[in-house]
Amino acid sequence: MKKISLFYPAIVISSVLFISCELNEQPKASVGKDAVFSSEAGLKTYSWSFYNMMPSASDLNQIEIDLVDFGAINNINTFITKNAYSETVSGGWSWSNLRNINYFIVNCTNEAVSETVRNHYIGLARFFRAYFYYDKVRRFGDVPWIDKPLDVDDEKLFAPQDSRELVMEKVWEDLDFACNNITTTTDPSGSLVTKWVAYAFASRIALFEGTFRKYHNLNLATSAQTWLQRAASASEYLMNNSGKKLYTAEGPAKSFRALFINDSPITEEILMAVVSSEKLGVLHHANWKWTSPTYGNRFSMTRPFINTFLQLDGTPYTERPGWETETFYEECQNRDYRLSQTIRTPGYSRDGELTAPDFIGYTRTGYQPIKLCLDGKKYDNAALNTNALPLFRYAEVLLNYAEAKAELETLTDEDWQKTIGALRSRAGISGGISTKPSTIDPYFQSYYFPEISDPVLLEIRRERAIELSLEGFRFDDLRRWAKGDLLLKSWYGMYIPKLNVPMDLDRSGTYDVIFYTSGAGLEEAKMLTGDWEKAKSTCATVYVEEGAGSPTQLQLAEKVPGAEGYYLTWDKPNDYKRVWGKKQYLYPIPASAIVKNPNLKQNPGWEDGATNDGN
Repeated sequence: MKKISLFYPAIVISSVLFISCELNEQPKASVGKDAVFSSEAGLKTYSWSFYNMMPSASDLNQIEIDLVDFGAINNINTFITKNAYSETVSGGWSWSNLRNINYFIVNCTNEAVSETVRNHYIGLARFFRAYFYYDKVRRFGDVPWIDKPLDVDDEKLFAPQDSRELVMEKVWEDLDFACNNITTTTDPSGSLVTKWVAYAFASRIALFEGTFRKYHNLNLATSAQTWLQRAASASEYLMNNSGKKLYTAEGPAKSFRALFINDSPITEEILMAVVSSEKLGVLHHANWKWTSPTYGNRFSMTRPFINTFLQLDGTPYTERPGWETETFYEECQNRDYRLSQTIRTPGYSRDGELTAPDFIGYTRTGYQPIKLCLDGKKYDNAALNTNALPLFRYAEVLLNYAEAKAELETLTDEDWQKTIGALRSRAGISGGISTKPSTIDPYFQSYYFPEISDPVLLEIRRERAIELSLEGFRFDDLRRWAKGDLLLKSWYGMYIPKLNVPMDLDRSGTYDVIFYTSGAGLEEAKMLTGDWEKAKSTCATVYVEEGAGSPTQLQLAEKVPGAEGYYLTWDKPNDYKRVWGKKQYLYPIPASAIVKNPNLKQNPGWEDGATNDGN
């Protein structure tokens, strides 16, 4: 097996030759078929149409923020809201992209084009077919396998689902072909599918399938071990042959975030990205989504997740004496440098001004993301972002390799050093980077994975969450590990030493927020700020209710046991509305699809109009 990849170029080509709506609809062509398939130029032009199935940069800004366990949001996703999701509202059963891909594969036979060139473009098409089916299997499990364009009377239009085993083996065949036949190995734009993107995608798919089969106890013909070995092999081939490496040129404090805020992808590490262009008007809305009180979902990270960032010496933060009651400024000191490149921490500035977490218009917990945003305020109020957003990074491949090897129980100290150790070293961590860990962090284990007793696997999962946060992986990770229940955790925020007093969160000399419990408390706190008329432009006033919650107040201050202060808490009264049950590891087949094809079988637990009731 050689190569595997995914996603789409930053600037999408809209002049597509063939686009279809359903499995049995003929593609619309602006030129004759022979003209397209008789030249390399024709094949290349057609291949641009495949990229239209990939997410846009704006899609990537919100790909997971309402289905992750480490963030608080304004509105709960209906998929985890009790009795709010069913087969009647389910979506994702569109097959037009597959029709387009299969039409190309079947017709790319003209011997006027060399076999090598034809196989290169067929490899691209099969890469995208693997991408299409991976998405379908992740979402629905068993789906029909279709590898040809269908006529209006084709019996496959009414075929039942094929087994997950059959479909995923076909996906792997497609990826194997793509890896062995895509000839492009370099792409200065960082926005196209190359051989190395194909390998990276193979690594991703195989890890997902191997761990899903393991943790969901799927007794299929191809074992979880086989898929995990595929993941390790695809990752290792890329690591040894691609020339890619982790980007470290800007040092521990800047290199990580540079990958997400440059207009041009840093191709030293990024294999493929979505690229924007101010000149062409192809922009996205990261800043608007992540700074607006109304346009986005006000996603804020939670304190338990922030607690998982290690100290610079490689030891857990939760081993620090008194960590439970450290203030925002204190908890951000001497930590993994990715913390300050993921959220606003003391010292963060925008347009030359020190800027604390924005309680006036955004954050609910105090941990406001910056990872995908630009620091200039001019990008905040519309879709104006120009930064390229990665779809495949070398860092992910290292994580895939480490996890697959750990699951196979074959990870060595050398493997650890070149994967997890290398990632932590880039983040400024000095300890524990050359040898596998031998002790368990009790906080991390008890909060996230009490069923895991292997310290190596636990640390790999910690590393994956931190390195890939907000890049669209977490929901899939929770599903493949059978850990959807983590979506039900309460949303805790920063520690508040006292209520009804002004707080300078980042010790910049400016008051940032007052958490008050009554009108009288607020007026007293205003007096403590000195010149309130001057301070109020930067100092937010946030009403909180003391205690564990009420039917009406969502922003709470919950007393910390054994301490004088409180944890900021968001939406705890509505915790009961979030549900997770076994059936939610797959989405229901849309009712409209079953009406059109009665031979389709509904996924377990979703039959007869059942809703997401937590069972």
